[in-house]
Amino acid sequence: MEIAKLHQLESFTTKDGSAIRELAGPAWTAARKQSLAEAVVPPGGETDEHYHPRSEEIYYFTAGAGRLRLGEEEQEVRAGDCVVIPPGAPHKLWNPGAEPLALLCCCAPAYSHEDTVMTGR
Repeated sequence: MEIAKLHQLESFTTKDGSAIRELAGPAWTAARKQSLAEAVVPPGGETDEHYHPRSEEIYYFTAGAGRLRLGEEEQEVRAGDCVVIPPGAPHKLWNPGAEPLALLCCCAPAYSHEDTVMTGR
């Protein structure tokens, strides 16, 4: 049995500029069809808008508050909110707050740089 300990994981930067720590994924765990990671957008930070042609994502916000654009719609998000992002849907996060905006992100199939398309928006 593998137990990932968030505080022991090294973070890396995804193609959209997010700092993430992968809790489970094919690169290093028994997960084969999905991945789970914690992403953090620092105060005043934002991600680059992008989409995933193949992966569906689920964002579950665990700390802070911010804004999410999904397609052409923008809404406020905060700890306790959950959003499903379908494959092909452009999305972007902003954190205008004073504390980090943290979320768990589940991707199926698992996250990969190759399945991330930047929109330039």
